[in-house]
Amino acid sequence: MNRITNTVDTILKTVVISVFAVLVVCVVWQVLSRYVLGTPSTFTDELARFMFIWIGLIGAAYTLGQRRHLAIDLLTGALTGIKKRYSDYFIIAAILTFSLLIMVYGGSQLVMKTLITGQVSPALRVPMGYVYAAIPFSGVVMVYYSIEMLVGLIKGTGTGPNDQPIDHDDAQA
Repeated sequence: MNRITNTVDTILKTVVISVFAVLVVCVVWQVLSRYVLGTPSTFTDELARFMFIWIGLIGAAYTLGQRRHLAIDLLTGALTGIKKRYSDYFIIAAILTFSLLIMVYGGSQLVMKTLITGQVSPALRVPMGYVYAAIPFSGVVMVYYSIEMLVGLIKGTGTGPNDQPIDHDDAQA
């Protein structure tokens, strides 16, 4: 499972970096075309918005897998032993349930309905279902990471959702 997780991490990292690069280019071009050339670009504003949606959702999934997401651990940080383990199981179950029901199922329904109705974006004329596809895609990745966390906890080889994994690069420094 480690090899699969490393592959998923690498793919997500590459996608997030690529989308961020496109986002930066869009925003820079928008500023240059508006203030230097005097004729604002019509498509870069919309493309930047779509890239921002994708980077936010895919970045959230990647961050979950790295256990670096925002966590309020005031109560769970003081837990130890079996209470900590049950707390970890509950948190993972909540993430898994939300990811499956809201993001994967609900997001897929949104994508299908939008594609069926033929809704397209005003400037780019891109089917909006493709833009919304970031929701179920991110949900599937979150489901994978949740299952990976759960399996690791059950086997005793993993860490909880709020525990920072050991970064081997930092440990050697």
